[in-house]
Amino acid sequence: MNLAVIGTGYVGLVTGTCFAETGNNVICVDIDVNKVERLRKGEITIFEPGLETLFERNSRQGRLKFTTDIKEAVDSAQIIFLALPTPPGGDGSADLSYIMGVAKQLSHLITEYKVIIDKSTVPVGTAEKVHAIIAENVSDTLFDVVSNPEFLREGVAVEDFLKPDRVVIGTDSERARKLMKQLYEPFVRQGNPIYFMDERSAEMTKYAANSYLATRISFMNEIANLCEKVGANVDMVRMGMGSDSRIGKRFLFPGIGYGGSCFPKDVQALARTAADTGYDFRILNAVMGINDKQRYILADKIKAYFGDDLSGRTIGIWGLAFKPNTDDIREAPALYIIETLLAAGATIKAFDPEAMDNIKKYFGDRIQLCQDQYEALINADALAIITEWSVFRTPSFQVMKELMKHDVIFDGRNLYDLEAIADHGFLYHSIGRETVGNKPA
Repeated sequence: MNLAVIGTGYVGLVTGTCFAETGNNVICVDIDVNKVERLRKGEITIFEPGLETLFERNSRQGRLKFTTDIKEAVDSAQIIFLALPTPPGGDGSADLSYIMGVAKQLSHLITEYKVIIDKSTVPVGTAEKVHAIIAENVSDTLFDVVSNPEFLREGVAVEDFLKPDRVVIGTDSERARKLMKQLYEPFVRQGNPIYFMDERSAEMTKYAANSYLATRISFMNEIANLCEKVGANVDMVRMGMGSDSRIGKRFLFPGIGYGGSCFPKDVQALARTAADTGYDFRILNAVMGINDKQRYILADKIKAYFGDDLSGRTIGIWGLAFKPNTDDIREAPALYIIETLLAAGATIKAFDPEAMDNIKKYFGDRIQLCQDQYEALINADALAIITEWSVFRTPSFQVMKELMKHDVIFDGRNLYDLEAIADHGFLYHSIGRETVGNKPA
């Protein structure tokens, strides 16, 4: 099939590449001339495990192309994906200006039947708004607007796309339904479902899924905070809960709050949608409040230990991306923790396997970026672990002790066994567990 993907951000690039991998001809559109030139030269513009191999193969074999000319893409495609940004506005609602702007362009370009697909995460009713804008200049018989939300987890997005748990398609058009079924059948050969529903239900499904996962995270963070006060171990609680088949093991790990491009803005947008209808979505409002507080908790622990004035203190940071296996720092807890420590006078030395370029753009010269995890510990008063990269799970504790000024660790991801880390001689603060070790700084 001939496809166009408008927008070459995270969702657009993964979508276009993975559809090309199953034999479709895909042309991706972006207004950023420099980005398109880089993509044409074979330079991938995001970090996502497994994507580069597919990108290179499909570009080389001619199934994956890039352009700044939206007319060129629309003319050649039967199916057009809108993978455009929907950032939160000042009131928390999703900004649909990019999507509506492209819809306006499409209204002047469509001359034969096309399926227009909202791939971006959009509020309920967006498909109808896109349809109305295109219909200003195009007959209803020449297009359908479909909601097809993505459920991609950064770090495993290629696997999620090629082997989805489910595909959700919102459309009332039988013609569009047949094309979408044909498009997605190669991805569900093992029997995972394609769910067809109305557009509004499809749009709500994406927000409901992300908001529920964010709620689980915030609930476990609250349990962890309570565990510290009553002397329980959240690891034990998590295992006891997760073995219940009604609950399951996923998204029960406590930490320092959720971040990234999806959960924060999607929870905010769904709460805003509810407010616009006059409904008080109290759980989501609580989730947002909990998360806002949780992402400062590691900095609070550091200040409680050293004092509010961190002048003269050096804190080593391991992990800057909002999660492992990505270079994405959008709404990353690291941003809030580092800003708090800097405001208290601390010197920051930081390392992340992939997010260094992005963090450099954010902080500039206000923090020192290191070549590896151990350089970040030289003369450090403490280590703060913010992102649970695999490389941090089994470090050389002996080397760490030799480099650090004080053997103190603040772990926001509970990477280490309490007994083992105490045996290594560290004072170890984690989330929802007792503090072990007794070495003063």
